[in-house]
Amino acid sequence: MNKEMMSIALIEELDRVIDGYNASPDSLIQILHAAQGLHGYLREDVLLRVSKRLKIPLSKVYGVVTFYHFFSLVPKGKHEILCCMGTACYVKGMERILTRLEKELGVKPGQTTPDDMFTVQNVRCLGACGLAPAMMIDGDVHGKVTPDSIPRILRRYR
Repeated sequence: MNKEMMSIALIEELDRVIDGYNASPDSLIQILHAAQGLHGYLREDVLLRVSKRLKIPLSKVYGVVTFYHFFSLVPKGKHEILCCMGTACYVKGMERILTRLEKELGVKPGQTTPDDMFTVQNVRCLGACGLAPAMMIDGDVHGKVTPDSIPRILRRYR
């Protein structure tokens, strides 16, 4: 299936999702979740379609997408690394861990490795303050992380 056909199929499936919520603006978050599930991230044409079909401004759609960390405007890697930037984790050295992740993976927070294996994201808090500094990979919490433990942790996901 070529890219144009895939785009048409995606839009048709998106329309079915929107219709399932009766094109209700109150269902914006649920519709965006479903839309992201269809393609792995929220493409611009998808956001435009949602805005048009729900009759809400595109700026509001973007506002919701950029407010919640679980929405993505770019493709994500196979494994998502969430780095806690809460006070406890930051004070206990998250900056050093991010530096080591950048060295090991060659990407900064908000980026995906060229092989599409890892996406690194900063998040406000993981709720694991007692394990600070903490990070999460694919739902697995890694606590009391040190820069030297990064290569070992990453090996589990390669």
